[in-house]
Amino acid sequence: QVQLVQSGGGLVQAGGSLRLSCAASGPISHVSYMAWFRQRPGAERVFVAEVKQNPDMTFYADSVKGRFTIFSGTAKNTLYLQMNNLKPEDAAVYYCHFQEGGRNLWGQGTQVTVSS
Repeated sequence: QVQLVQSGGGLVQAGGSLRLSCAASGPISHVSYMAWFRQRPGAERVFVAEVKQNPDMTFYADSVKGRFTIFSGTAKNTLYLQMNNLKPEDAAVYYCHFQEGGRNLWGQGTQVTVSS
């Protein structure tokens, strides 16, 4: 069973930067959609950014537009989220998400904490 393994995250001061990574643990093909979501305590998981394949297109939530950048690796089985100018309201658990064939895959989540 292929899993998505996340890394990155941690504690940063407001205005700082972090990069999140997400990689498939095994062979994966026909990934049509890759995205990042985040979830604050007591809240629903919400969309942050996505990248679609063929053609490659990206889309961002208004709250992160201009500060976050989503991009995939050359092998198309890795996904990154570059987060700049972080704000306290960006603090959450971040999850990567792939749609591959008929499967929805999720990473294990990684905590991002932003101190003011």
